[in-house]
Amino acid sequence: MRRNISYIITLLLCLNIFAGCGIINEGTTNYTLSEKEQIIQYEPQNTETACESTETDTFPQQEFDIADFDISSVPAYSGSPYIAVNGNKPYFTSSEYSLTSFENYSPLDSLGRCGTAYANIGTDIMPTGERGSIGNIKPTGWQTVKYENVDGKYLYNRCHLIGYQLSGENANERNLITGTRYMNVTGMLPFENMVADYVKETENHVLYRVTPIYEGNNLLAAGVLMEALSMEDRGSGICFNVFCYNVQPGIKIDYATGVSELEEGINQGENLVAVTTPQNEENFSDTTENYIGNKNTKKFHYPDCSSVSQMKENNKEYLNCTREEAIEKGYEPCNKYRP
Repeated sequence: MRRNISYIITLLLCLNIFAGCGIINEGTTNYTLSEKEQIIQYEPQNTETACESTETDTFPQQEFDIADFDISSVPAYSGSPYIAVNGNKPYFTSSEYSLTSFENYSPLDSLGRCGTAYANIGTDIMPTGERGSIGNIKPTGWQTVKYENVDGKYLYNRCHLIGYQLSGENANERNLITGTRYMNVTGMLPFENMVADYVKETENHVLYRVTPIYEGNNLLAAGVLMEALSMEDRGSGICFNVFCYNVQPGIKIDYATGVSELEEGINQGENLVAVTTPQNEENFSDTTENYIGNKNTKKFHYPDCSSVSQMKENNKEYLNCTREEAIEKGYEPCNKYRP
């Protein structure tokens, strides 16, 4: 099947990555400003090509046990939203390869935390109907808190482990964790978009696994491990294994509880003020959603809507509000997912 221009651009960008697709080698890759804004928000650390070999025998021969994953082996966050793990090769074994779509969500643990979400993404499980609300779910570590230096103001999002655009899951408590805006949009979303574009254009399958990584009994994950491998072409189309940091630049987070504060040295001038939730949350709505409004078309979209990736940055307005409030601001729901 003929692939569209946006998918080809994504593949070209991924040839110049370190630690995961999306980190651009500015010395060899040509792109427009809008394309760069869609893929990264920071400078590359390295230009090594990851996942150069996708031969079956170069991948693990024993099934991966998340209990064996050592979070201490992951470097501390240093400005990049994600970093490659295991040479950017996923831990899938040949015994897991499949051409049949499926989804599997781990039960919540004794603390109510999500575990691994595992799927083989195909066009037959991608959403075709309207997206539903997820505001009724409160994942572990959830806090309603706003900062002026966070896009959309709200520090935390209800992050899908397997994105809605891949599986059509809405308010599935086994698939939603408390994640920073930064991890959700800058860390995870570029990979979700990459997989979604590939599956739609090729109608191939992608083995896909996302695992939240907790330290001890912390209610908030330190980050998520994202693995993906395209099946029909054995990884020549999609192949990555990255750890996305659950951080927010400028914000200090207590991962045991989810409580946060501005980091020392952050200028709290007129336009940088934290507004936190009191102990009593009665005055706060749990039905708010994260939307992105297009100032030009006056449509509002879910963040993972394909229209957002085509939107110029200066046309975006980050909204965290109810559907009704978005309409009151003069926006109309997009025609694709009808938020």
